[in-house]
Amino acid sequence: IAVTTDNREAVKGADIVLLTIKPQTVAEVLQEIAPEIAADTLVVSVAASVPAGFVEQQLAAATSGKRDQVPVVRAMPNTPAAVQCGMTAICGGTHASPHHLDIARTIFDAVGRTIVLDEKHMDAVTGLSASGPAFAYIILESLAEAGVKVGLPRDVATLLAAQTMKGAASVVLETGDHPALLKDAVTTPAGCTIDGILELEEGKLRVTLIKAVVKATSRAGELLFEK
Repeated sequence: IAVTTDNREAVKGADIVLLTIKPQTVAEVLQEIAPEIAADTLVVSVAASVPAGFVEQQLAAATSGKRDQVPVVRAMPNTPAAVQCGMTAICGGTHASPHHLDIARTIFDAVGRTIVLDEKHMDAVTGLSASGPAFAYIILESLAEAGVKVGLPRDVATLLAAQTMKGAASVVLETGDHPALLKDAVTTPAGCTIDGILELEEGKLRVTLIKAVVKATSRAGELLFEK
């Protein structure tokens, strides 16, 4: 593995260039590295809010049109990729072929699951699955705190909360059943669970989570234009 602090040196001769930079710096970095990118180099960008077309335009502009057909794939992974449980959405730019998408899918499949979507959905992906782990951690932390409140040791409460969330998510993924059906299967008449659900509904947990994703999605569309 060759390591360098020189961006141009880093991409020279590369078959695939992975852009893992802040959206506000994309234009500057592309201007710098474009002369070293070959016409058939696959550029995979994970910069939030940056359209594939913007990357294409910057590469072309920086090379006086010589790199106006570079294949670009836009991707949005999330942090659980660190433990091979990531969720990544990818979409192809104007010159990205199915083969290029397959290459990108192979990269991100190594750290979780990958889906191909139309680019119009990418900001929503950012709001849901990229920001989503933070929302899930808040819920998990709250469940663990609740466990402490009702007498459980903190480490036990955290384990129970984490494994419960992991298990519930696994059931949805493995069965394909709607979460509402699975919720109903746990909720017996006049039981403990329905009392807890009533508290969640009165606390507006459902609408608060929806609003959080909507807000995060809206914010994702703004990042590129900030300095």
